[in-house]
Amino acid sequence: MPKLKNHSGSKKRFKLTASGKVRAAVAHKRHRLVSKPQKMKRQARGTMILAKADGIIITKNFIRVP
Repeated sequence: MPKLKNHSGSKKRFKLTASGKVRAAVAHKRHRLVSKPQKMKRQARGTMILAKADGIIITKNFIRVP
C-alpha cells in the first residue's frame, strides 16, 4: 500500500497549533480594500483559529498527521 500524501493546497493554507487546533488566514484581505471598513481590515490582520467543526474536517480530510 503506498503512503498517503497530504493535500498540497491545505498545506499552504492551514497550520496546526501545538494543541491541535487549526490556524488559517482571515478572509477578505486580497483586493478592493478601499471599500471595506477600517475595523474589518484591522481585525483581519494575522491569522485566526478555525471553529472546532471546521478544524475536524480539515484535519481528517487534508492534513494527515501520524
